[in-house]
Amino acid sequence: MAYKNLQHFISELEKAGELIRIKEYVNPVLEISEITDRISKSENNKALLFENTGTNFPVLINSMGSYRRMCMALGVDELDDVKNEIESLFKNLMKPKDNILEKLAMLPQLGQIASWMPKVKNGRGDCQEIIVEQPDITAIPILKCWPKDGGNFITLPIIHTKDPNTNVRNVGMYRMQIFDKNLTAMHWHKHKVSARHFNEYKLLGKKMPVAVALGGDPVYTYAATAPLPDNVDEYMLAGFLRKKKVELVRCISQPEIEVPADADIILEGYVDPSEDLIWEGPFGDHTGYYSLPDWYPKFHITAITHRKNAVYPATIVGIPPQEDAWIGKATERIFLAPIKMTMIPEIEDMELPMEGVFHNLTIVKIKKEFAGQAQKVMNAMWGAGQMMFNKILVVVDGDVNIHDYAAVAKYVSENCNPASDIYFSQGPMDVLDHSCSKMGFGGKMCVDGTKKMEEEISNLRMSQFENSKIDFTIHHSLFTEIKSYNFELLKNGISVAIFSVEKNKPNYVKDLAQKICALDEMQNVKTLIFVDANIDINSIADVLWRACNNADARRDIYISAEKLIVDGTTKTKAFDNFDRDWPNILVHDDATIKSVDEKWSRLGLGDFIPSPSLKYKSQMYGYEAVIE
Repeated sequence: MAYKNLQHFISELEKAGELIRIKEYVNPVLEISEITDRISKSENNKALLFENTGTNFPVLINSMGSYRRMCMALGVDELDDVKNEIESLFKNLMKPKDNILEKLAMLPQLGQIASWMPKVKNGRGDCQEIIVEQPDITAIPILKCWPKDGGNFITLPIIHTKDPNTNVRNVGMYRMQIFDKNLTAMHWHKHKVSARHFNEYKLLGKKMPVAVALGGDPVYTYAATAPLPDNVDEYMLAGFLRKKKVELVRCISQPEIEVPADADIILEGYVDPSEDLIWEGPFGDHTGYYSLPDWYPKFHITAITHRKNAVYPATIVGIPPQEDAWIGKATERIFLAPIKMTMIPEIEDMELPMEGVFHNLTIVKIKKEFAGQAQKVMNAMWGAGQMMFNKILVVVDGDVNIHDYAAVAKYVSENCNPASDIYFSQGPMDVLDHSCSKMGFGGKMCVDGTKKMEEEISNLRMSQFENSKIDFTIHHSLFTEIKSYNFELLKNGISVAIFSVEKNKPNYVKDLAQKICALDEMQNVKTLIFVDANIDINSIADVLWRACNNADARRDIYISAEKLIVDGTTKTKAFDNFDRDWPNILVHDDATIKSVDEKWSRLGLGDFIPSPSLKYKSQMYGYEAVIE
């Protein structure tokens, strides 16, 4: 369905019991994000509308922060409904047409596709009911999300740019740090289309017009995050999802750029490629760690327009689960069909675990028909758009349910020999991956967990892991730097042992792993994972999150004694010869936690929910964004 505007979506959320209005004053600096962090990780996970922000604008947050609300935002009952519709459309358009009647029968569908294309209308839109020609971005309740953030950040901006040579539009989403009443940074990464547009304007010696939309139909926000191919208009996807074309209007001060007529707030301005860059960050990011400062372009705001009853939409990202995980879930389901139909026909299902924070971990299930098929899929996936950022790819087949992580782990344990079925490569990585020795470039690993055909069976094949009890107690006294170990997965037929360690010398993990691998009772254990001593290794989700974030697949994941060793510890110059700054995890400060505790009973949020940060305070290294 097409929402008339963001207020329409808010109304539908409220009717569905999915929204809580908070009338008590809550500070946009840290307090809103602390409350949202508690709610998003609780059983009372709802969208929140903060009506008293100290400004004229309410804040809507966590509006797509559950499976149900993500479906509501896209106007479907199930996310797979969109995938099925895309698959059906592809099949109808691509199948051979034998006669003129069959070709004519396709005309209604072709007309339907045309009806999804965006349209620029004359005059002004609702987003221009109020025009602020002397813009002051500080009048909007822009959040500071985490204590060591470099400032307040716009977190759900729908950013519009155009290629200066072709005039083709791109709509993306990149955080924006506020520096002054009419100045922000524009955090577009080097791999993004907007960054390419910026470089084209730089070659031409021209200022780059940019417009930022906030709010409107929630489909616009989703479309801005979607991994579409170059030159495919995000508003065509939005039109397909809402079954109604997006109406655009020209900006007031930057008429080269068109924006959704029903958006809540528009920031108009420009980026001057001839200017010096600005030092932006740190920022508490979706990895659960701070992304550290770097140089990015300046965005100069030339006008702000908004509707009369505008709502400021925002999100926070951090240690999963958060709202962004559900946006990612939509992408996982929606884009399964085009991946299957255009590149990888053998793919049957795909899963992006929340703990893998999008790019770190992907599980795919294939219909296997020949030897080496997992490697074919590996190469295709790593060459497919934003899948180039994937760090760890797990390929399975058969009847295993890939949305059941324990079932996947057991299946892989049964079918993968680390000595012969794991493949390493390197290539482009997300610039937010702090484990890479060089920013944006690092290692990749594919785990072939499929059942092996005769051609794939190696002489190195290990005996199957047996569900036997391992008593490590006597050996633990020999390895005093091991603070704890978890063999519970072994009891369930999953061949993974987890250790938390206190590193005290160079190459410590590698040396320790070799000693452990030599123990008789560890001979048929296939995978050893090492994490820092301050991590709760009884939480498998936390171990997975930390290990995937902290390991470069070529430097820190390797085969030793026919076992897979994963060094998921923090890397330092002294012990690991690691030269980059290492970020801290995201935890709220004591003052903010106390303030929210004290006002909780007045917020109308139900039973008291303690801060999730309390669980992670002991896992920090100091209180700065960078670990010293």
